[in-house]
Amino acid sequence: MPRNIVRNPSRYDDIVRKTVIDPDSSTRPTREQEQEAREGFRALAPDEQVLHDRVQQALAGLGGASKVSVEVSGELVTLYGQVGDLGTLRALEDVVARVTGVETIHNQVVVAAP
Repeated sequence: MPRNIVRNPSRYDDIVRKTVIDPDSSTRPTREQEQEAREGFRALAPDEQVLHDRVQQALAGLGGASKVSVEVSGELVTLYGQVGDLGTLRALEDVVARVTGVETIHNQVVVAAP
């Protein structure tokens, strides 16, 4: 009686060789693109997009926040990335808290090592 053997998922190259007729190896996705594909894409609702744009505009006026990204879910704003000093880290929340429509802030920003 045959046994079902569960194998580890194949590597990207193995999957391409099995599924693509004539793979073009010059257009392999980056690790970041593969990670994004696994996580999936979440489109923002119109009101979330407006809030996202408001927060981005507020952060544009704050020096030292160029490595900070914003994620919006409803009225929740999550900040990711890094800043150069503790003062900028504290100013991030103050700036975002003043944006109309923001109810909750999750600050995941870290201070980068000098």
